[in-house]
Amino acid sequence: MAMGVMRRWIWSAAGALLCTGPIAACTRASPIAASEGEAGAAPRLAADGPAEGGTELKSAATPAPEPIPASVPATVLEPDVALSTGDYIWNADGVPATMTQIVVDLAAQKIYVYRGTVQIGRSTINYGADNKPTPTGTFRILQKKRHHISNLYGAPMPYMLRLTMDGIAIHASPVEDGAATHGCIGVPAGFAALLFGEAGVGTRVVVTNGGDVSLGGVA
Repeated sequence: MAMGVMRRWIWSAAGALLCTGPIAACTRASPIAASEGEAGAAPRLAADGPAEGGTELKSAATPAPEPIPASVPATVLEPDVALSTGDYIWNADGVPATMTQIVVDLAAQKIYVYRGTVQIGRSTINYGADNKPTPTGTFRILQKKRHHISNLYGAPMPYMLRLTMDGIAIHASPVEDGAATHGCIGVPAGFAALLFGEAGVGTRVVVTNGGDVSLGGVA
């Protein structure tokens, strides 16, 4: 099936609005120590933090991360395409609607999206700085909220997919060199919109830090 690469050298109209609007504040706070994999950089903290409110809350308690499941073979989308910071690709054409699973590798600074065993999307990410690390393990999406405002930092978290009740989520954020978050996983706005439409409450999200990023058993 035809594969298209959507390069994010500059923000699209929607992404530019986010970058120049209120969300710009979420990656331009005071510099902190460089995060892992970014030696010499001074990452800027994204204003994420606890995500509260919404109508799709699944659980009032923070679940313990599940063990990372055993790997199964997967088809990789555009395996020869290298992504630069802020880039993503997405192509679900002809892929049957089935179980969706998300895999995040903090060391590679990438997120991968699968339907069944077929990869339909891949993107670069921002992740937590050393003093606000992104947790690893296997999680379930607990809540979705298209327009969310961080109750801790007062900044927008568009296309929020909550992973824990204490503030860790996947959401749209300017993905830039040297940027970092308060533990959330930030993705480009265009990718965030596609992922928000694809994933649902209960979707499995595997977060690793340089470990096995192949697809876990879909259940």
